[in-house]
Amino acid sequence: MSEVLMPKATAVWLVDNTTLTFDQIASFCNLHALEVQGIADGEVAAGIKGLDPIATGQLSPDEIERCARDAAQRLRRSDARLRETQRRSKGPRYTPLSRRQDRPNAIAWLVRYHPELTDAQVSKLVGTTKQTINAVRDRTHWNISNITPQDPVTLGLSSQVDLDGAVQKAQDKLAKQQAKADKELAKKRAANLTAAEEAGQPSAQPAEEEETESVESPEPEVTAPEIPEKPAVEPSLENTFGKSPEAETPAEEEAPKAEDVFGT
Repeated sequence: MSEVLMPKATAVWLVDNTTLTFDQIASFCNLHALEVQGIADGEVAAGIKGLDPIATGQLSPDEIERCARDAAQRLRRSDARLRETQRRSKGPRYTPLSRRQDRPNAIAWLVRYHPELTDAQVSKLVGTTKQTINAVRDRTHWNISNITPQDPVTLGLSSQVDLDGAVQKAQDKLAKQQAKADKELAKKRAANLTAAEEAGQPSAQPAEEEETESVESPEPEVTAPEIPEKPAVEPSLENTFGKSPEAETPAEEEAPKAEDVFGT
């Protein structure tokens, strides 16, 4: 794959000396549009001196003018002085000595905001070791009190394209693992259901359906048995006020006899 000589330095020069859009510069320098915007804002590639792509034979003035008139056009590299480089597919990238002190901050940012990234991906993005990553994650790093999470793209330790690619790859891997786990769980449930049916035990699913049906079906109304009515009786004094107590007749006193009075 043909790459531009010193892409960030070339992007700095194009931002400062042309009216090209961020997308055009990002496409030519193999950078992300947000990274080019960070260069324009002074947040990315601070202190990097711009490299003239015309002087190095990578672009021609006519090509820059053609793309400046139409934002939909893309810059085409000249055939002169282009180098063929191969991307490193394994191992951490080289980090300049002046930026190695910022690696713990970048690791803390990646661990906090992108926990789906593996240690190998973090190591490849910022050029560090797994021992340092584990120390920052477990907060056992010797300088943990001074570590502040910072975007590795802002620090210049990684490009936005590489970061987005690593995050997307990690998310795809997690999605595949989740789909595989769901598939195995469904197979296990089906096997348990088949074993239960072969053993003659009622399965859990029909039981749930029966319970649902029993809850939804209305209960039959219970009617009270009819009580035969008593024949009507004509109201009387006794029925209304009850039986009146009979007056007791005092016993008649016997008249005294003469013998009892005067004696015999």
